[in-house]
Amino acid sequence: MPNPMQADVEKLGEAGVLDGITRNVILAGIVSLLTDISSEMIYPILPLFLTNVLGVGGLTIGLIEGIAESTASLLKVFSGWLSDKFGRRKPLMVVGYGLSDLTKPFLALTGAWWQVLGIRFADRVGKGIRGAPRDALIVDSTPAEQRGKAFGFHRALDTFGAGVGPLAAFAVLEASDSNYRLVFLLSAIPGVLAIIILVGFLREKAARKPDGEAPKFGFGSLGVGFLTFGAVSTLFTLGNSSDAFLVLRAQNLGLATVLVPLAYLTFNVVYSILAMPLGSLSDKVGRRAVIVAGYLVFALVYLGFAVASASWAVWGLFAVYGVYYALTEGVQRAYVADLVPENMRGSAMGTYNALTGVSALPASVIGGLLWQMVSPSATFVYGAVFAVLAAVSLLVVPIRPVRGGYSKS
Repeated sequence: MPNPMQADVEKLGEAGVLDGITRNVILAGIVSLLTDISSEMIYPILPLFLTNVLGVGGLTIGLIEGIAESTASLLKVFSGWLSDKFGRRKPLMVVGYGLSDLTKPFLALTGAWWQVLGIRFADRVGKGIRGAPRDALIVDSTPAEQRGKAFGFHRALDTFGAGVGPLAAFAVLEASDSNYRLVFLLSAIPGVLAIIILVGFLREKAARKPDGEAPKFGFGSLGVGFLTFGAVSTLFTLGNSSDAFLVLRAQNLGLATVLVPLAYLTFNVVYSILAMPLGSLSDKVGRRAVIVAGYLVFALVYLGFAVASASWAVWGLFAVYGVYYALTEGVQRAYVADLVPENMRGSAMGTYNALTGVSALPASVIGGLLWQMVSPSATFVYGAVFAVLAAVSLLVVPIRPVRGGYSKS
């Protein structure tokens, strides 16, 4: 009997602008682009707002980022499982994007660090709700042999928005004498546009449950291969403290506050340009080799931030950091999809994101402690060591997909 989901993929593929890039992937990318413009207008300057306006230290920033990311990550398992159980991705995407895009502008009204924590938490809850269903939608809409390319395309659009965001923040800060609160308010504009496009234009039919075992809530049915990769990714994430510390390190090395969003823009431009080519490379040579390369690039970047002594080094390090993201972000999502059967894609995406997201709390807290009690360099040496350990683990530990997964990787 023909699989309606596969028929939908083929029909969408005919409408795609690029080979293997479908209509839903394009629309999901546009929504992510606009949301990231909104988010990245805020994210590069939020540590500076906390430090320069609210007067908090590195440990508090680590707590804010770690709690927001890790606690909200627990929702990713549940939202992914729900999208598998009911065969619908879009409703959860609407709730998640809506919560994030409509709460972030309230940062303009904050006067204490705990208020920032509350808004960051709501934003990350939204991300936790939308992430797994969106990634599963991309997998549902793409042939298995082009998943790396599709995720690379999505990450490219997402990251293009992440590049525009810091540029917009720079323009507003320059024109308003570093008015952080005005930046937060204006971030509402692209966020609202993202919700309108998602609600009005993305179309999804209810998916028939694939033949086989119904999705269960839990780890066991996802398979040993998935759990092994999840463990390696968690090991890596334990050293991957919040990017807020990269921003603080840039300022620590003497980079002018108004230039920090432009340095972050450099990272996003490199990431956006390379995401799709490196995603396609993983379709050809296998995901694991590309991910290992990404972990090693991360280690080099963190060592660079540890030993840097001048502000000019920040520009090159942020650029190479974009290479790391292009090698890993979309490719890891494609690898997760390869390792599990069709009816558990949402659950797998949510579980993977939760495992790595929960690890962000200890990573950011430890990073903040090292920053405050030892030195800024210690935070980055710690991250580099864990990245090398994860790369070696991924090279030597066997990882195989369960029956019904994709064996190319």
